[in-house]
Amino acid sequence: MSTFGGLSVAYSGLQAARAALDVTGQNITNAGTAGYTRQSLTAIAASAPASATLFSTPGTSAGQGVTITGVSRIGDLFLDGAVRSAAAQSGYAGVQSSALTSLEQSFNEPGDNGISSQLQTFWASWQDLANRPGDPATGSVVIQNAAVVATTIATGYKAADAAWTDARSQINGLATELNSTADQVATLNRTIRQTLAAGGTANDLIDQRAQLTATIAQIAGGKVVERTDGTVDVTVGGNLLVTGTDANHVQVAGATNLVGAAGSPVLLEWTQRPGQSVGLDSGELAGALALVAPANGSGTGGPLAQTAASYNQLATALATQVNSIHNAAATTDGRTGLDFFSVAAAGPAALGLSVVATTAADIAVGTPGAGALDGSAADALSQLGVAAGSPDSIWLNVVSSVGAQAKTAIQQSTLADGALKTATSNQASVESVDLDEENMNMLTQQKSYQAAARVMTAVDDMLDTLINKTGLVGRA
Repeated sequence: MSTFGGLSVAYSGLQAARAALDVTGQNITNAGTAGYTRQSLTAIAASAPASATLFSTPGTSAGQGVTITGVSRIGDLFLDGAVRSAAAQSGYAGVQSSALTSLEQSFNEPGDNGISSQLQTFWASWQDLANRPGDPATGSVVIQNAAVVATTIATGYKAADAAWTDARSQINGLATELNSTADQVATLNRTIRQTLAAGGTANDLIDQRAQLTATIAQIAGGKVVERTDGTVDVTVGGNLLVTGTDANHVQVAGATNLVGAAGSPVLLEWTQRPGQSVGLDSGELAGALALVAPANGSGTGGPLAQTAASYNQLATALATQVNSIHNAAATTDGRTGLDFFSVAAAGPAALGLSVVATTAADIAVGTPGAGALDGSAADALSQLGVAAGSPDSIWLNVVSSVGAQAKTAIQQSTLADGALKTATSNQASVESVDLDEENMNMLTQQKSYQAAARVMTAVDDMLDTLINKTGLVGRA
């Protein structure tokens, strides 16, 4: 290597040290930036050029310094995939847990405002009336308690209906967000591919895309496949959501209200292929779709529709069982064939339940022909709460079922959140910026820069001696 070549070697060292300092500064500056993945300068030793001259001396060349090959992103595909998978499970479990917990809380069980307590009070008021047949005040209490039960059933149904509507709206919002995020990933794919093809660095763009694909995973359980040109493909439900620079969209079809869900279940479908379900099995969308599924006869349908159907069943059972005894009994003035409750023919039974009797005189309390002081029918009505298939047992099954589902959902959400935290922590341990490490790197790079500068100074001194002082020895 010539003496002037030494300057070139030292200069390449200065360039490498300065570039490494720039990368370290970028890491330190973005230490608190969400989604930022730490970067590192990549370089290789520049080998000595082969000599083809007749008088070359093998093995005497020290090389040509250092060549900067780029700035690498310290990411881990396995850890990134683990975070996306955990986010998908956490999204599903979180939606389920939140909705079922709110539904369970709407029951107000156990408590004075719950249906269980109100049914017990209702049956107890019949026992009081059995002891005082025809008493206006006692009869009025029976009617008031019946109205409270009917109102509470209607309120509970409305709560389930509102929860269903909220979940349906959430599905619409999540579908819109999924489409928007897919478009952004496709746009970044194009920019990243162009940047890499031009020899540039796209690390920050890749970080942005990684955050977007994590969002897709949380929403719809997406999976990511990286391509050699720098783009990624994203699949949801086994079908491509993003491929290269193109994004496919989804749309929501089906009923927009709880009543219509039985005939037209809510469906997430591909916009370009209407009627074909996306087929999600994880993510927030899958959790919300499971919530709004229609009820079925086996009780394994969507929890919100199933609960609404249980309110209808409770209202129907209450009206049927009470009317069965009340219709065959007689009022204190001898009238028979009277209903105590009525259920509207149209609409949900839970909303159509009402009290027919308006005064104590309209309440049938005794056996026909037994006299005005007979309270046997009222006594029989007071025992309905402990009979087989009673409204109380129906409601107990509803509360127990939803309570068990809510407890399971909460446990699954807790486990999923824990798994997500672990996956995120593992990812951060590799990809996040460690300020202590960066400070050590900065000191090392500073020393490297100073050392390369010293080499350049030494070579410069040698050249000064060679150029300006050679031949001066011995001159007068």
